[in-house]
Amino acid sequence: MSSGVITLFKYVFLAVLYLFFLRVLRAVWVELREPKVAPVAAPSATPSAPTQAPRKRRGKGEPTHLRITEPAARRDQTFDLTDELTVGRAPGCGVPLPEDTFTSQLHARVFRRDGDVWVEDLGSTNGTLLNEKKVSAPAVMRRGDRLQVGRTVLELSS
Repeated sequence: MSSGVITLFKYVFLAVLYLFFLRVLRAVWVELREPKVAPVAAPSATPSAPTQAPRKRRGKGEPTHLRITEPAARRDQTFDLTDELTVGRAPGCGVPLPEDTFTSQLHARVFRRDGDVWVEDLGSTNGTLLNEKKVSAPAVMRRGDRLQVGRTVLELSS
């Protein structure tokens, strides 16, 4: 091989190596930064409107649990759906997934607002999927919806 081709391979190798390091730094940065806070709707400016919407009572059939459907080793494990539930590898999460290496420490948040159940990605590296669609902003969940964080799939159930 000529020295020109070898020099070209050196530069290509260095470029790929730098791109790899930048990707690693980005992943570390995403894991270390503060999670995004969900925007809260401002109260209505009309004087006759109440300052806080009345809370809906949970009726029969409304979702009350998150149930793991995948992986098979944890299938049917359920977690009570409270006002706010975090999902991730961190031990303090409401849904701890320490064995799922594709899940971030604080991966996603499932919360109730105005009687609905919402899911929000907390800046995870691999993203959060709701019914196989990426969650880029807080999204409403319904009973039977499938939430995927890393390799773990959870289903919203009663």
